[in-house]
Amino acid sequence: MNKNNIIASTKLFVKNELKYAEGGHDWFHILRVYNNAKLISKNENVDNLVVELAALLHDIADPKFNNGDESIGPRKASEFLLSENVDSVVIEHITQIIENMSFKNSFDLDTSFTSKEMEVVQDADRLDAIGAIGIARCFNYGGFKNRALYNPDIAPNLNMTKAEYKASEAPTINHFYEKLLLLKDQMNTKTGKRIALNRHKFMEDYLKQFYAEWEGDK
Repeated sequence: MNKNNIIASTKLFVKNELKYAEGGHDWFHILRVYNNAKLISKNENVDNLVVELAALLHDIADPKFNNGDESIGPRKASEFLLSENVDSVVIEHITQIIENMSFKNSFDLDTSFTSKEMEVVQDADRLDAIGAIGIARCFNYGGFKNRALYNPDIAPNLNMTKAEYKASEAPTINHFYEKLLLLKDQMNTKTGKRIALNRHKFMEDYLKQFYAEWEGDK
């Protein structure tokens, strides 16, 4: 099992699969998460092959674009890795990461699976959801779903269930409070926490400017 060959094949596979993906969940999102994961891994004792493959395959079939079906992504990743003759133990670890790393799974208090590799990939993915790129992705997806930018009459739901989170059609600004601003305190690794601080501050500053412009104060 040659790591470089498998990584190269996986990149080609993911690029092709996400050729027409929504801009916030396309190949470039995958590439950023992959690079974040490699950066974080430098300070963690992890299996780098598992981390890199999980980062590349984590959004191969995002449930948001597959009628909420959470089984397609892990299955598609597993089938591809089998075709590349990847060790079955590695495949199982990667599919477990894909099944459990999403923010929506944080609503399940009894989540049974975790690993250092998942913590790295999870942090890498969450870093791409905050800061300047996180803001851009948030509004891109809101536009994709034809959601309002902001509606002062619709308050963020700070106590939603997993089902409510998945079904939400709230204005895009609400998503900052329902997810993005929560991620800083959910980071797993020292590197992830350090990078998240700066990106979190950028979002707070952005929201201040947004509300000032909304009210005509600036």
